[in-house]
Amino acid sequence: MKEAIVAMKRRLEVDLDIEISDLEKISQPISNPSMESLASMIDHTLLNPEAGKDQHMLIFEEARRYHFHSVCIPPHWVELAAKELKETPVNICTVIGFPLGYATTDVKVFEAKDCIRRGADEIDMVMNISAFKSGDYSYVWNEIKALREAVGREIVLKVIIETAFLGEVEKYAAGWMVKAAGADFVKTSTGFASEGAKVEDVRLLKSIAGRGLGVKASGGIRDQIKALEMIRAGATRLGASKSVAIVQVKKKVPSSHSY
Repeated sequence: MKEAIVAMKRRLEVDLDIEISDLEKISQPISNPSMESLASMIDHTLLNPEAGKDQHMLIFEEARRYHFHSVCIPPHWVELAAKELKETPVNICTVIGFPLGYATTDVKVFEAKDCIRRGADEIDMVMNISAFKSGDYSYVWNEIKALREAVGREIVLKVIIETAFLGEVEKYAAGWMVKAAGADFVKTSTGFASEGAKVEDVRLLKSIAGRGLGVKASGGIRDQIKALEMIRAGATRLGASKSVAIVQVKKKVPSSHSY
């Protein structure tokens, strides 16, 4: 497997004309954050296609009350969120090319710009998984760069690689491309695939990310124990729909030295 990872690294460096830095290790165990700090790492998420206005109004109120970093909502609700959260520090995050990622680059760029115009602060874009699985790394790389240029540096750009669909070597490749293309975060999952974030995937992506790229774990994070496991593995942001339960209930968690 190591040889395959090295071969992929060399292929990307040649094909994309980029330089990929060596993998990094988490040298010190990451301690559990306070509940206030934990809340500030959460994108309070509602992406259920059946959710209506009342449910969105509820998560806006929860985000205000519990001081979550952002609400992560569909593009349709961005304008309402901007209005309701205008006088608060809560950021507005939305999703682009969601959840399958195979819209064209031009469509994703238009969608992102439209959402920013309506009040979005952060963009979570699904990479073109179909192109990636076809080995068309140049297309995926150029698409991420196009989104980076389109949204500007003031907008946070996260790229969802959907780890459930990727083999180990592919996870390295996707993480390297996201970092080299200038995104702010690599994100594990949409929450719509067969499985969401895994501790081992967060560790893998953190080894790529180092200090220059955030790692967002999302999908299946439903309680405080799972949330803290992800943070200790290296996640710097969490996507969760059960955010209130995560920060309300303080459970006994394993020591960080158990890893």
